[in-house]
Amino acid sequence: MDLINPHVVDLSRFQFAMTALYHFMFVPLTLGLTFLLAAIETVYVVTGREIYRKMAKFWGHLFAINFALGVATGLTMEFEFGTNWSMYSHFFGDLFGTPLALEGLMAFFMESTFVGLLVFGWDRLSRASHLAVTYLVAAGSNLSALWILIANAGMNVPEGTHFDPDTMRMQFDSFVHLVFSEDAQAKFVHTSVAGYVAASMLIMGISAFYLLRRQHREMALRSFRIATLFGLISSVAVITLGDVLGRMDYQKQPTKIAAIEGLWHTSKPPFAPWAAFALPDDAKQENHLEIGIPFVLTPLITHSFNQPITGMRELEEQADPHIRSGIIALTALKHYGETHSKQDLADFRAHEDDMGYGFLAMRHSPGQDVSTIPASELDRIVKQTQPDILPNVFVTFWSFRIMVVLGGYFFIFFAFTTLLSLRNKLESNRWILKLAVWSIPLPVMATEFGWITAEAGRQPWTVFNRLPTFLSSSSHTVSYMTFSLAGFILLYSVLIVAEFYLMFRFARRGPETHEPQEQNSQDSVVSNLNIVQGGH
Repeated sequence: MDLINPHVVDLSRFQFAMTALYHFMFVPLTLGLTFLLAAIETVYVVTGREIYRKMAKFWGHLFAINFALGVATGLTMEFEFGTNWSMYSHFFGDLFGTPLALEGLMAFFMESTFVGLLVFGWDRLSRASHLAVTYLVAAGSNLSALWILIANAGMNVPEGTHFDPDTMRMQFDSFVHLVFSEDAQAKFVHTSVAGYVAASMLIMGISAFYLLRRQHREMALRSFRIATLFGLISSVAVITLGDVLGRMDYQKQPTKIAAIEGLWHTSKPPFAPWAAFALPDDAKQENHLEIGIPFVLTPLITHSFNQPITGMRELEEQADPHIRSGIIALTALKHYGETHSKQDLADFRAHEDDMGYGFLAMRHSPGQDVSTIPASELDRIVKQTQPDILPNVFVTFWSFRIMVVLGGYFFIFFAFTTLLSLRNKLESNRWILKLAVWSIPLPVMATEFGWITAEAGRQPWTVFNRLPTFLSSSSHTVSYMTFSLAGFILLYSVLIVAEFYLMFRFARRGPETHEPQEQNSQDSVVSNLNIVQGGH
């Protein structure tokens, strides 16, 4: 297995990160708006009140705009796995491709099929039929998220798979283990509910904009109340599921949780402080300007008061035997490929779990095969490989804290606005309405930083403890990657401008612009008659 130009790897990583971040701007709103639409339309079907039909149609148009841009930005990501990450696709494609295929067959097509009926079927379907379509769209969008997050969870906690030394691939074993992985289920609920928070804030912000301008008052007040109640419940769920994911990272990915907390040395419970602020220095492996809150870290992570959390320095030391074992595994794997000896296969199986560490050591043996490392060089290579098991601490530490601060803000904001809305004091607090407008992009930012935390914290692995990122990409040239990256940035920038333009345009016009032309004409006639009568 040859090493790939590190500049190509970095450009491939940057391109995929930009593609995913662009795409993830639309995903939360798609997930959340569908169920908010379903809730609003359910009220319309039950009560028959026209105002809820008007609300559902208006917010449905904004959903359709966001959905179209989300599809356009998401399709290219799946092609990137084959074009830019061919080694990853070969190594892990059997497991990763299964949920992706199901996402396309079960979720994407179902969602896309019924979106047209949701937007254009109001006058062609009965109330109950259109409501059923809305729920099918909501189910499709969330099923789509489910399969994608199952695939992502397989990268973080590989389950239901084993490595085949004959094909050099991870073979898919158990559909049950894949789908019902604790990591997959927790990620799905956490991500989906974060989308509900984003959609709630969007509806609240646009409704607040109307209230500030004294437009569409009845629709805005009702939309605001539904969204703030939905957002309050969702923000509590996001915080709860975030704690579950933190606990699972502590058990499955100790390097990620140590980086999130900026913990260089093993904590000493129960005093261990939680670093509210710090400037982690990856090169010196220490924190600068750290401000800690004592007695918080241990119960926060371990849910106990006496369990230590292993620091990154100690995790490096613990990696020593795994790296050595991994090198033995690669040696046996190479010999087995040449001889197909049962003994070589047995030796590989004995050290198979550490194979990824052997791959990780390849970076520090330039010009030579890891499996032929002389004994005199082994200690040097192991020593140089140890720091490589850690992610970028500064990025992981701060992306997590930005996400947490925003999550706390959402809970407080939703709780306060819910109280004001239920007491009918919303319009008298114009400052809270202005704050709602300015808060529209914040949940999307929080989900972006959550994604960065999860993905940056998994490094240096594409498949955790199995395949390093620097071995996963395709062997393109730097010029090819540069040209490709520039093209993607240009294209996606145009798409985002289009998204913002259309969303702002429809939001500023309000719901009346989406009513039938005949009704608009009648309203115009009535308005002109009133003017004439007023003149007389």
